[in-house]
Amino acid sequence: MAQERASFTGFGEKALPFFRALDFHQNREWFQENRGLYEDQVLAPFGAFITALNDACTKQGLPMRGTPRGSLFRIHRDVRFSKDKRPYKTHAGAVLTRSGNKNDPGLFYMHISPEGCFATIGFYDLEPKQLAAFRQAILATPERFRDMSARLAAEGYSFDPQWSLKRPPREAAGIQDADLIAALKLKSIVVKRPVPEKSILGPGLVADCTSFIQACVPLLDFGWAALAALEPERG
Repeated sequence: MAQERASFTGFGEKALPFFRALDFHQNREWFQENRGLYEDQVLAPFGAFITALNDACTKQGLPMRGTPRGSLFRIHRDVRFSKDKRPYKTHAGAVLTRSGNKNDPGLFYMHISPEGCFATIGFYDLEPKQLAAFRQAILATPERFRDMSARLAAEGYSFDPQWSLKRPPREAAGIQDADLIAALKLKSIVVKRPVPEKSILGPGLVADCTSFIQACVPLLDFGWAALAALEPERG
């Protein structure tokens, strides 16, 4: 008989304390001694969360997919080109996308950290051609963009200003609409939802994230339509 997969009941109560301790120790010996704690309190629950969220999205017809193996980011840092040689990340993260491939534009990202947990949806760190296509879509269909933004606002969401340029790009030349200029300044077009620490400890996190994805489908649809023009260039 196939082994029944674990359901998501929440991250462990020691998940965030583990990362606080890891931030202090940052050495392989300590990590190996506490690997069981990481796997039990963080890794296994995160895998169950991804599976549960994928299943919820499939059931509700929402365009986000992922698997524990393909969605989770490694805890080991890539220090090859970094001055910061600490070997371990002090947070956990995972991505769901339309295809399930981490590199597919348009994502849901979950971040678990003692410095603050959050979920993000949208188009992060777009390549220059992708960003140009997104800006062109804003300029070509401003009413559709305003409608999409209004639908997000009705759900209590707005674009994360963290990714805004200090000055408008050249595409904004001649534009008078302040909202459109603000959108054109964005390097990543995402919305962010803080997640209270208590929320990660229970199964309700899946429903919360599912509703977040549902609310942000207009943003995903707008971005995917904008980037569709680039698809013939692939391969």
